[in-house]
Amino acid sequence: MKTFQKEIKLQPYPRGFHLITNQVIEAIPEITTITIGLLQVFIKHTSASLTINENADATVRQDFESHLNIMVPENATYYRHTYEGSDDMPAHIKASLMGSSVQIPITNGNLNLGIWQGIYLGEHRDHAGVRSLVITVMGS
Repeated sequence: MKTFQKEIKLQPYPRGFHLITNQVIEAIPEITTITIGLLQVFIKHTSASLTINENADATVRQDFESHLNIMVPENATYYRHTYEGSDDMPAHIKASLMGSSVQIPITNGNLNLGIWQGIYLGEHRDHAGVRSLVITVMGS
């Protein structure tokens, strides 16, 4: 069994959903040495998320953002955690709903994603900074 792990920093992104599949693959070329294995990507933040979804049509990412903003509105009167801005508590909720990690099979040195699948960064803050990801590859 081989194991590789790297931590990378993503440039600041505007609020919304962003494809980061290529950045992840480029960060850990050791994937190509794995015949059968797993890739795990974990985000070290509580106001951003990771998920896997369609990589072809950008309107899917726009619809994700629009729908989450309806599900988890800003300025809800029942929020107590408000001192970091009106987008902060909703960002924590969205991050918990979407998740902090994704796991993808590796087959013959490649991510075994569906043809229309990609890794999304969900940036839930209006003015976020650099985001850190821990990328782990395990396999043989």
